[in-house]
Amino acid sequence: MPSSASVLDPRVAIVIATRNRSASLLDTLRHLVDGSGQAQIVVVDNGSTDDSPAAVRTAFPTICVVELGENRGAAGRTVGVAAVNTPYVAFSDDDSWWMPGALAHAADLLDGNSRLGLIAGSVVLGDDARLDPACLEMARSPLPARRSLPGRPVLGFIACGAVVRREAYLAVCGFEPHFGVGGEEELLALDLAGAGWDLAYVPAVIARHYPSAMRDPTQRNRVIVRNALWSAWLRRPFHRALRNTAAAARAAWHDPAHRAGVAEALRGLPWVARARRPIPSTVE
Repeated sequence: MPSSASVLDPRVAIVIATRNRSASLLDTLRHLVDGSGQAQIVVVDNGSTDDSPAAVRTAFPTICVVELGENRGAAGRTVGVAAVNTPYVAFSDDDSWWMPGALAHAADLLDGNSRLGLIAGSVVLGDDARLDPACLEMARSPLPARRSLPGRPVLGFIACGAVVRREAYLAVCGFEPHFGVGGEEELLALDLAGAGWDLAYVPAVIARHYPSAMRDPTQRNRVIVRNALWSAWLRRPFHRALRNTAAAARAAWHDPAHRAGVAEALRGLPWVARARRPIPSTVE
């Protein structure tokens, strides 16, 4: 990755969806803003009840703040993507930021590969910079390597470590509004691949993440279970969706969060049935 003192790149806008995390959001922005004014940063506020929008406007008056007035979860990012005019968009959480040179490197790779729709960067956690376990899975992707790609082909990513081609993201309508936050990446990855875009894991594109202490692990696990089932029901062939459902049902016997996630997924069956659109067999 090219060495650079700057985090930002004029080809890449940064979109941050946030809710009620004013302190960590301001800390994130201090790591991202370099004073050059060369890149767009958009903060999308998902109906915060704290002072997040006002605090950003006071501390960073040049940053665009979009107040949604409600919690749209990960789909709030789509509002931010629509608001910018750069060819590429990087996502940050309100507790993560990009390392110097990462976005310039990602933009160079996207410039050089017109079918590359998303770069899944590596995400390092905390002060000790340990690699997120999901990155180890992406590095071992079983998909066949292709010389045209700058890294391992993948069908998943970590949102706060992703740089997307804006055209590709908007063409598939971005993150699903029903999903909230937690495992929302799987469906978008399938939709991008189904539309003919490539996704690649590039370890040299690095984001640093300090997961918020405000997270509720039980609630997050419930959402992840629900969204995994919805992804399967929306995009996978029936036999695969049934297999995933059976596995989730078995796990639900032993885990309350799993039970809650399965129950919530079942309550969503009416909209899922209406929205079902299986991926092409080549992607499956």
